[in-house]
Amino acid sequence: MTVHQATFSLTSHGGTPSFIDVTPRVREAIADSKITSGIVAVISPHTTCSVYFDEFAHDTIEDGSDYLQADLNDILGKIVPEQTDFPPAHGYRYPGEAHFRDVESWPDAETYLPGGDRSQLLNADAHQKASLLGSSQVFAVTDGELALGVTGYIFFVDFDRARERKRRCQVVVIGE
Repeated sequence: MTVHQATFSLTSHGGTPSFIDVTPRVREAIADSKITSGIVAVISPHTTCSVYFDEFAHDTIEDGSDYLQADLNDILGKIVPEQTDFPPAHGYRYPGEAHFRDVESWPDAETYLPGGDRSQLLNADAHQKASLLGSSQVFAVTDGELALGVTGYIFFVDFDRARERKRRCQVVVIGE
C-alpha cells in the first residue's frame, strides 16, 4: 500500500464565506501519487473551514459564490446566524475575555487582531458552520482517477468573513 500526501495553499477573500473549487488540485495529487485504486481524503486543518462535495451551479452572485453555495450559506445562516457583535450577540459566548487576552499575547497577534481590532475574532458562527459540515471528505480513486460523477466537485469553504486569509488544504491518497 502506498500513501501520498500533498498540501496546497489557498486564499480566502473575506467579507463573505469563500468557496474554492479544489477538484483540479485533488486530481493533480492523485496523478502525482501514481495510485490507481484506493481512496483520497481532502482535509482542512482550519477550525473555521470545511471540505464538502456538491455540484457546480455555474450561475453566481456578486462575491463569486455559485447559486448552490449561496443557498447553502443562506440555509446555514438560518441555523447559525452571523456573529456581528461581541458576546452575547445571538447567544454566542465566544470569544470571551480570556481568549482575547491570550490572542493578544501571541507573538503574531497582529495577524489575528490587525491594529488591535478585537472584532476580527467575531467568528463563532464560522466555527459552528464548519463543525456542521465537517473538515474532510473521502472519495474513491478508480483507475488512477477521482471517481466522481460528471457534475461532482470538491469545495473548500472558509466561513470566517473577517478578512482575506492564507489557508491550507491537505490531500492524502492511499492505495495501490
